[in-house]
Amino acid sequence: MRRLTELLDQPVIERVPVPHDCTDGFGAAFWRRPDAYLDPTVQAGMSLFARTDQALLRPGLERLAADLASGRWHDEHAELLGLDELDLGYRLVTAVA
Repeated sequence: MRRLTELLDQPVIERVPVPHDCTDGFGAAFWRRPDAYLDPTVQAGMSLFARTDQALLRPGLERLAADLASGRWHDEHAELLGLDELDLGYRLVTAVA
């Protein structure tokens, strides 16, 4: 980010929080609805899943499924369930043309 802003004239960096009900389907869109990451239709629309070898994804997805089924995910991330939006590091950078 520093290198990018050094190249721009009067850069402005804005935080772009992700709403809990985001429907865009990008990587962090389902932060409060993790079960969506297990849905093959959702996966097909996300480059992270569509372009990664399924063998590499399988262990993490199996852990997520197990954590959701056991309630572990909700126990460990209960604080997320009350949030309307979350700063996941997305930024909008604009500059003078």
